[in-house]
Amino acid sequence: MLKDLVTYIAKSLVDKPDEVSITEIEGEHTSVLELRVAKEDLGKVIGKQGRTARAIRTILAAASSKAQKRTVLEILD
Repeated sequence: MLKDLVTYIAKSLVDKPDEVSITEIEGEHTSVLELRVAKEDLGKVIGKQGRTARAIRTILAAASSKAQKRTVLEILD
């Protein structure tokens, strides 16, 4: 569910939505979502001074707290 949420948000932001990929690494109490986008779209996902990335992480934290699990978003280049 959280993976789909981040995928939807990322694809809405970028110019090349086909190149958006997310890998989920499950832990016992924590999940890590690794987000990869095209090089030219990296700035759109991060935003000015990281504001967009922070907003995505805030939404993810709110959604994952409902599931009583911690989820971390890593944006890879």
